[in-house]
Amino acid sequence: MKTKFITGAALAPYTAEKRMWQGIPGIEVSKGGRIFYCAYSGGITEGAGNFAFLLCSTDGGKTFQELAVADPGPEGRTYDPTLWIDPLGRLWFIWATAPQNRVEFVRLDDPDGDLTTWSEVKKLGFDIMLNKPIVTKNGDWLFPCAVWRDGLLSCGWGNDGNPVGSHVFVSRDRGETFSLLGTAIAKDRWFDEHMLLEQKDGDLSMFIRTRFGIAKAVSTDGGTTWTEGVDAGLGGPNSRFYIGRLQSGNLLLVNHRHFVGRNNLTALLSEDDGKTWPYELLLDERTPVSYPDVKQAEDGTIYIAYDFQRGAQYHAEVDYSNHARALLYARITEEDIRAGKLISKSGSLKQAASILGKR
Repeated sequence: MKTKFITGAALAPYTAEKRMWQGIPGIEVSKGGRIFYCAYSGGITEGAGNFAFLLCSTDGGKTFQELAVADPGPEGRTYDPTLWIDPLGRLWFIWATAPQNRVEFVRLDDPDGDLTTWSEVKKLGFDIMLNKPIVTKNGDWLFPCAVWRDGLLSCGWGNDGNPVGSHVFVSRDRGETFSLLGTAIAKDRWFDEHMLLEQKDGDLSMFIRTRFGIAKAVSTDGGTTWTEGVDAGLGGPNSRFYIGRLQSGNLLLVNHRHFVGRNNLTALLSEDDGKTWPYELLLDERTPVSYPDVKQAEDGTIYIAYDFQRGAQYHAEVDYSNHARALLYARITEEDIRAGKLISKSGSLKQAASILGKR
C-alpha cells in the first residue's frame, strides 16, 4: 500500500465541502509570509480512510486554499500530520501512515515560490511524529517519533515489532537519511506526542504527554540516553501541548490552564528557561479546544493553531454535525502574553483557517 500525494484538480473529493470532520492541526509560516496549515480528516472519525491535508494562505490568513492531500486509500490511514520549515528554508509536510506504521514526508524546496513542485514521498521513521523537529547547536536535526505504549495501537494495527517509547531520530546530513538515536520512557505515558527542547546549558529535555499531564526526561549526551520521564509540573488534561524557544530566547508553553477537560487553552511565557511561567494569555476558553501547534514568523509574530469541536464520531449518541468542526489560529506577540491581553496592532484570536459547521 503506497501513500498517494495529491495536488491540483484531483483534490476535489477531499475539499471542505466533502469533509465530515477535521482536526489535529499543524502550522508553518514561510519567510515571505505564506501561512501553511495542515490537519486530517476522512470518513466519520479517526480510523481507516483518514487522509492528511494541507491548506495555504497567501493573503496573511484572510483566506486559505486547499493545497495537497496524503492518502493511502480506504484500507489505510494518514494522520497526525505536522509541518516544519528547516534551516534551508524547505517546507516539510509530515504524517503518520498505517498499517505501514511509519512516518512519511514530502518536501517543498521553495515555499514562497511554485507550490506544485514537491519531492516524492519518503520514509522518516516509525509509527508517529506529531510535533516539530529541533536543530541543536551542534547541527543535529532531531525528530520526535513515537511508538505508543503496549495496548494503545493505531486502530488495532500492530507496530511491526518496533520498540515502544518516545524516540528521537537524528539526521546529520540535512534530512537525507535518518537513524534512531535514543528513547525515553515515562510512567503513565499515553499518546506520547512528545516535544524536544535544547536547554541553555546544552542538555536536552523531552516533554511527554501522560495521564497526569506532562512528563519530562533529560539527556546530557545529545539524545542517546535519557532519564526516566517524571512529572514536569506543567499540568494539563492528558492532551497535546506545545513547548519551544522563541527568537528572544524565552520559552513558550501552550497548554490548558485551570481546565475542566480541554478548555482554557493558554499561552505562557518563561524568561528563566522553564523554571517559572509568570506570564499568560488566554487564547480560547471554550470546550473542547485542543492540540496546539506553533510557529514564530520572521517578524516575531507567534501563530498558534488548534482545533475546536472536531466533529469526529466518538460517541454514537452525539450529533456531531452541529459542531463547529473548526481549524483555528491565534496571532499574538510576546508583549501580548506579558500584558495578559492583546495589545499588539496585528494581534487576533479565534481566527479561522477552515470551518465546516456553525461558527
